[in-house]
Amino acid sequence: MTRRRIFLFLVLILSIAGCTLGPDYVRPPVPQHPAYRGQNPPGRSIADLEWWKIFNDPTLVRLIDTALTNNLDLRASMARIEEAQAKLGVARANLYPNVFYGATTDHTAQTKLKDSSITSGFLNIGYIVDLWGQVRRSNEAALHQLLASEDAYQTVTIALVGQVARAYFQLCSIEKRLRISERTVETRRKSLDIVRTRYEAGMVSEVDFQQARIQLTNAEASVVNFRLAMTQTENAISLLLGSPPVSIPHGNVLDAQSVPAEVPAGLPSELVERRPDVRQAEQLLAAQTARIGVAEAARFPSLTLSSNLGGNLTNTVDVTFATIGASLLGPLFDAGKTKQQVAVEVARTKQLLAQYKQSILSAFREVEDALAAVQHHKTRYEILQRQVTAAQAATDLTWTRYQEGMTSFLEVLDIERSLFSSELAAADAQEQYVTAIVQLYTALGGGWNPKQKPAAIPTADQSPSETAEKKK
Repeated sequence: MTRRRIFLFLVLILSIAGCTLGPDYVRPPVPQHPAYRGQNPPGRSIADLEWWKIFNDPTLVRLIDTALTNNLDLRASMARIEEAQAKLGVARANLYPNVFYGATTDHTAQTKLKDSSITSGFLNIGYIVDLWGQVRRSNEAALHQLLASEDAYQTVTIALVGQVARAYFQLCSIEKRLRISERTVETRRKSLDIVRTRYEAGMVSEVDFQQARIQLTNAEASVVNFRLAMTQTENAISLLLGSPPVSIPHGNVLDAQSVPAEVPAGLPSELVERRPDVRQAEQLLAAQTARIGVAEAARFPSLTLSSNLGGNLTNTVDVTFATIGASLLGPLFDAGKTKQQVAVEVARTKQLLAQYKQSILSAFREVEDALAAVQHHKTRYEILQRQVTAAQAATDLTWTRYQEGMTSFLEVLDIERSLFSSELAAADAQEQYVTAIVQLYTALGGGWNPKQKPAAIPTADQSPSETAEKKK
């Protein structure tokens, strides 16, 4: 009868152990966006590509490769993945029994009696029966936390690539504006020589001569400013590369960058799966949902099975022993503490649900902004190019008229200022256009394939040892 009771007790325990409290995670309804408002060319999104290679600038590719290898923020993100993997291993260890060993020895010296010694060795085995799924929910939360850290790493990677590309194109733009300023300095020096000759010949007033000097110094000041900006931009790129400030190699000039004619963004529905920050928000929500089950399980009793195996060795006799025990511990009165802890986890889940939906809306908005920026800056650049052409023609004509005495030097100054401003504005618009394309790729979560799963991540039913075996 005793064996039968034990058997029935074990059957009852195993049947209860199959119970898991708390809600199972199911993806909630998410905000929908049928189509982008901006001008989105038809075709599949090209965000799967390593988009920085479409510019056909080997220097940019090398800089990004260096950043992906040496950037310290990226290394810190990778370390957070390793931390999450270790925490998952800690959580999974609770699914298995714990075995401890120990030994003691005592020696007693007596005055009239014979000395005695006792040496003991033992093994202690303990196992927490997961009656309510508390351990399983903890593992589930740890696994989703690990997946969230993987997505966070991809988010940092995408942001890093975008930062390097934008800084590089900014450097190209500054270099172009520096060359414009240096060319303007040379032109204005020649103009100053002409005005000086006419002034010394008494053909123009000293005002014209001083105004020509002012124009020259303005251009020289621009050269100094752009050289400073170039140094500071190189320092910023060096930080992204994980190195002290160094001189950054210059590749294709801004005019030689291979800008794609069209950048299709694909369908908005693809964005939820592609954007790693959105995926991270969902994984954090799933992890938090599992913690509700952990908190609910804490309201019920826990069962621990234990066993001690060992022996005592004395001067005269050897004794072995074995014990088996079970303990049941549950809250009787805690002033509602465990109940309120469930409410805490439910409230945190609601917060993360709102953040998850907000991340989707933010992703839609960023793509819309990027699409609009690409179209706007492209149009603005084309307009300013036409303005530069007109200003150059007007400058040539005005100088001819001035040398023939048909116009004043004030008109020459106005036209030259317009030409200089137009060239700088066109270079700025060109940079804004190229960086808007980078912004669009970043907003699309481009540059990685979300269908590829990291091989080192175990599934919910897989132990760390099984994962290591598969990696072999």
